[in-house]
Amino acid sequence: MPRRVGTTYSGRIAAATPSPSGPSLTVTVSPTPPPTPLDPRGHPLPRRHLVCAVARILRSPASPTPLADLADYLRGLRLTLTTSEASEVVKALSPDPALALAFFRFAPAYLPGFRHDAFSYNRILALLFRARADPSEALRLVSEMERDGVAGNISTVNLLVGMGGGGVEVAKCLELAMKWGLRLNGYTYKCILQAHLRSREVSKGYEVYEEMRRKGYKLDIFAYNMLLDALAKAGMVDQAYQVFEDMKQRYCEPDAYTYTIMIRMSGRAGKTSKFLLFFDEMVSKGCALNLIAYNTLIEALGKNKMVDKVIFVLTKMIKGDCQPNQFTYSITLDILATEGQLHRLNEVLDICDRYVNRSIYSYLVKSLCKSGHVSEAHNVFCRMWNSCETGDRDAFVSMLEVLCDSGKTLEAIDLLHTMPEKGIATDVSMYNMVFSALGKLKQVSFITSLFDKMNADGIAPDLFTYNIMISSYGRVGLVDKASGLFEEMEASSCKPDVITYNSLINCLGKNGDLDEAHMLFKEMQEKGYDPDVFTYSILIECFGKSNKVDMACSLFDDMIAEGCIPNIVTYNILLDCLERRGKTSEADKYYETLKQQGLTPDSITYSILERLESRSQRTVRIRKPARVTGWVVSPLR
Repeated sequence: MPRRVGTTYSGRIAAATPSPSGPSLTVTVSPTPPPTPLDPRGHPLPRRHLVCAVARILRSPASPTPLADLADYLRGLRLTLTTSEASEVVKALSPDPALALAFFRFAPAYLPGFRHDAFSYNRILALLFRARADPSEALRLVSEMERDGVAGNISTVNLLVGMGGGGVEVAKCLELAMKWGLRLNGYTYKCILQAHLRSREVSKGYEVYEEMRRKGYKLDIFAYNMLLDALAKAGMVDQAYQVFEDMKQRYCEPDAYTYTIMIRMSGRAGKTSKFLLFFDEMVSKGCALNLIAYNTLIEALGKNKMVDKVIFVLTKMIKGDCQPNQFTYSITLDILATEGQLHRLNEVLDICDRYVNRSIYSYLVKSLCKSGHVSEAHNVFCRMWNSCETGDRDAFVSMLEVLCDSGKTLEAIDLLHTMPEKGIATDVSMYNMVFSALGKLKQVSFITSLFDKMNADGIAPDLFTYNIMISSYGRVGLVDKASGLFEEMEASSCKPDVITYNSLINCLGKNGDLDEAHMLFKEMQEKGYDPDVFTYSILIECFGKSNKVDMACSLFDDMIAEGCIPNIVTYNILLDCLERRGKTSEADKYYETLKQQGLTPDSITYSILERLESRSQRTVRIRKPARVTGWVVSPLR
């Protein structure tokens, strides 16, 4: 009995070799591909081994042309891919969206009889959406669907709407849904609403919500919160209250974030009873009171000037083991400052004592210093000093600066000396801060002793140090000390600059050593330093007060010739000098120059002009311009 062949083979002639007994043929035989497996509904099941093989070929780093290799592989096996298999390959390639998209376009172009369907388009659109790809790619895919007559399904529309605001407009998506004969479902409406909210089209989003409500659809908690947040930020308070009530009626329980939104909105709208009601409701429903919820409530209470309740909520916060953050202290500090109750800051710090650390103390000190609350800053600083083993450099510098600015130089010096006790190394900038404050108050005896202490500690003075000290000595007429420091500078590596020369010239000129000042001015030029407007103004003033008006005018002309543009202060000095010497015509000339330069006279200028008018016995009165007006016609013309 003949044996039946269980497998059918097909073959192709690979080679023919002539021989005495006749030609010899070499045949390559391959089995007929098994039929594609089907699911119970008759749909082809993806061949997992084939999907894995295709993905492996495409991901191969050794091949420069993986798509061409794939085409050869499939031709060799006389195989093609089904749509579901192509979709599975796209899924396998999802870590590399560019490769997945390249394969997606390759399949219909190079695989015989292959055509994408709505499901495979959804797969690639979802991949592009997750990868935040250029929305123009999605638009091109939609165009290809329309070109090839592939009708999408409601999932296609949902995916496209999800990309709304990035190039795929909601209106376009709705047109496609109508063209494909699709009925929008609740999820589609939710996607449309969120697309409008992401594009900050809050009114349109609310209109979509109203349509959803009429059709009986409802949102999930995430979408409700997104809508409430958008309405609150857009100032649509009544609509937000309505959505909140709808939310509860549709059995979607508000969460902590929902109540936080409503409390913040009601607080900003000044609806005190509302946000307190929301807070009580939040607590009664057992919502976890987190840091954001507490901060929101404190902020709302503060905006409504309810300081006592702010402190009460802080107490509840601490009892609930919720640690305040910097924002908590920031809004509390603002509330106390606005209501003039900064004296209660100690009460707040006592309540939060177990959570107040060095960084919080530092933040409070810096904030109080910045806002000019010196006493309160010093009080917090003292608490920090007693509570923390090591100090915070920024807080110490802020405290030092505010003490200097407020003229508390003894406290500043004491702080400077005690910084090392808290591990803060003093430097030249800190000393300069104190030197500057002492100089302004003419406390030069402290400057000298502090300068000696600085040198003893091994901190080298810098240019700014010398400039401050020369200027300070000049203010009290200690010319010799100022000159001595200048000579010390020239002998050291810290060379004088224009400001140094200006300080010493000012010191010499205003203390009667005008010739010495003028010689220093010449020396300055010889050494390559360009005098600035302050240098010239100092000397012009000194010459004027010494009745050397011609020298003052000559120096002014030299100043302009050297390209140094005088300012209104320089003109005021020169005009005052000329007026005192009765040189009205010269003052008239320089006043004209002032106007031509485009400078605006100030109150000092007009005071000098009035004296000139009185001196010249003119009857025309000088009219001062208002702040917003420009020049008026001068009576000196």
